[in-house]
Amino acid sequence: MERTFHMLLYRTFHAQRNALRPHLGELGLGAGQPKVLGYLLRNGASRQRQLAEYCEIDPAAIFRMLDSMQRGGFVERQPSKSNRRCEEIVVTDRGREAYEVWQGYCREMEEQMLAGFSQEERARFADYLGRAYRNLKGREEA
Repeated sequence: MERTFHMLLYRTFHAQRNALRPHLGELGLGAGQPKVLGYLLRNGASRQRQLAEYCEIDPAAIFRMLDSMQRGGFVERQPSKSNRRCEEIVVTDRGREAYEVWQGYCREMEEQMLAGFSQEERARFADYLGRAYRNLKGREEA
């Protein structure tokens, strides 16, 4: 196997995605949708623009994703309390339940992925990945 960082990250990402993808269908969710549910559960009612920025996708893509999630019963749109011209997105009970199940699948996958890693190695690995991400984002924004 090629040992360049970009190939190792690419292959690990695909292995992770392939391990989790079947569970999306079981839950009725699409790609990227658990990320939206997690954000909403941590941050409360949010506007589409906030979600697009967090997910690092364009506003049209988040609009389509939210339409699908609303049809699936995972989120609702409601008028903003602070600005009547805006809508806010909130998680429904179905969305909350689906996210909790999703988190269980993610924990199982992480345990499999990090088998044999000590707690210290796990913490360092998370730090390295976070730093690599911030380096790339800083470069992108410069």
